[in-house]
Amino acid sequence: MRLRLLATTDLHMQLTGFDYYADRRERSGGLTRIAPLIHTARTEPGVDLSLLLDNGDSIQGTQMGDIAAKRPEAPHPLMRAFTYLGYDALGLGNHDFNFGLEVLDRVLEQAPCPVVCSNAHRLDGTAPWQRMAILDREVRKASVATRLRIGVLAALPPQTMEWDAHILAGRMRVEGIVDAARETVSRLKAEGCDLIVALAHSGLAEAVAAPDQENAVIPLAALEGIDAIVAGHTHLRLPSHGPSSCPDRRVSEALIRGTPVVMPGHHGSHLGIIDLELQQGTDGRWRVDQANASLRPTDDCEDAVLTHLLAADHAATRAAANQPAGLAQEPMHSYFTFVAPDRGLAKVAAAQAAALRPFLESTALAELPVLSSVSPLKAGGRAGPDHYTDVPAGPLSMRHVADLHMFPNELRALVLTGAELREWLEMAAGVFLTPAPAGACDMLLDTSVPGHNFDSLYGLTYEINPSAPARYDTGGHLIAEENRRIGSLHHNGAPVNDRQKFVVVLNNYRTNGGGHFLMLKRGQPIPLPSLRIQSALHDYLSGRLPDDPLEQAPHPWRLAPMPGQSAILRTGPRARDHLDELAGRDVTDLGLDDEGFLCLRLGL
Repeated sequence: MRLRLLATTDLHMQLTGFDYYADRRERSGGLTRIAPLIHTARTEPGVDLSLLLDNGDSIQGTQMGDIAAKRPEAPHPLMRAFTYLGYDALGLGNHDFNFGLEVLDRVLEQAPCPVVCSNAHRLDGTAPWQRMAILDREVRKASVATRLRIGVLAALPPQTMEWDAHILAGRMRVEGIVDAARETVSRLKAEGCDLIVALAHSGLAEAVAAPDQENAVIPLAALEGIDAIVAGHTHLRLPSHGPSSCPDRRVSEALIRGTPVVMPGHHGSHLGIIDLELQQGTDGRWRVDQANASLRPTDDCEDAVLTHLLAADHAATRAAANQPAGLAQEPMHSYFTFVAPDRGLAKVAAAQAAALRPFLESTALAELPVLSSVSPLKAGGRAGPDHYTDVPAGPLSMRHVADLHMFPNELRALVLTGAELREWLEMAAGVFLTPAPAGACDMLLDTSVPGHNFDSLYGLTYEINPSAPARYDTGGHLIAEENRRIGSLHHNGAPVNDRQKFVVVLNNYRTNGGGHFLMLKRGQPIPLPSLRIQSALHDYLSGRLPDDPLEQAPHPWRLAPMPGQSAILRTGPRARDHLDELAGRDVTDLGLDDEGFLCLRLGL
């Protein structure tokens, strides 16, 4: 018998293949484009049974998701799409909790199939998901009917509790991925399951299990009893035919420690397929004899029925996204955010500061300098060459507000010392690779460090020297005491004293531990009411908040001069429309690479 597992992951509400930030069709991706691949894969010769599974991070990510979260009375477009496509089981990802448990509860009540999460437990009531599911299916071969029992477990990163602590603390707890999976496998085996599939909203990292492991797919694959894994979270693809850094991975077959694993990209870029060739033993149980995993990329073909089903949601999203929201004097984009001033980040930084200042009035903190921390949320990377902020000069709409700050983050503020700020900036500077020797040319950015970890502190000025070794690793741990990349740290032209105190406004993701900026735990939190950064930005752009002095502050950082050295910046192809902003710098256009990124060689 051949069992075919079809999988999606990290859809992030990209249902229609449309870029609502730019108000144009995407070149690829979207559930309407995955749908034809699903129909084909189900009906191909030799497939005796197919199951369709989703691996989480599905309800947040586009403005359609934002709108649906605010309309509890309306059927959710994602669940209507899942119903039409006939999904068999759904897992949960960390971003599915971004809108809060009440919203998630309402969405999951509309699910057409079991929703599974084995390591997240509600403390404040009954969860709308279950710890495991058993899919009992009848299969006919040669006029003989047999039954197959497939167990499904699912897990998400324990860090979910940190990243959304402001809405989850005291209401939920999350176990380690491997420990929860081990216990759930035992339960499913006791229930007589022939096979067990793990929906792991997790990626590939350490080869052995560790407490609170975020990316645990490799040790998960070593667990006895798991027959197949759908991975995700990191927005990568597996199988991948590029170089592999994982010693346990056979790239051609996508086997990790003998277990087939598929990771189908993000935003509906690919359909994942795992084919399991099964043999029935003398005890009547079915077991895996052979396994194969593959990916099928989407093209421009869309499912007409699903497109029609989502037409009203699509129209409502476009209408809401194009509501007026202010005026921009200059274009704002993130194509050069790692090498030059980013007007969009400056605007967000000013909006955050303007929203905070009223809460500091008539308090002991009113005399402290106010700084604002921002980082690029749309800057290519794993999301691809079209994933950049790009807001033209002129009238602004709500889609531009979302383009400038795409997540439903809330405003937070901390009191920090100059010494703590210096360590914070050292961690942020880890995004740069050490440049190649003079005459050579290497990539500018370390792809193992997320671009959104590059925090800039508006209100300060400082120099970043990438030729020095990084001070912190990606987990926030000190590499060496002597490693320093940050120099000339000043406020209002004067050197920052280690004991000097500052008020810093930032987002809840960073204060909750996102990015492993461990030094922020030493900061003194300032009590604030719940306030979305998008709302503050809208108020600032529309003039409801006063202009903030930080908008006129100098660009915070500069790269230390490195004569004779150069590096390659990978950016979006539309950056060519803005190359005049790099006038006077040594810039060579190297063309597009295999993934569609524009490569610019920059003199340092």
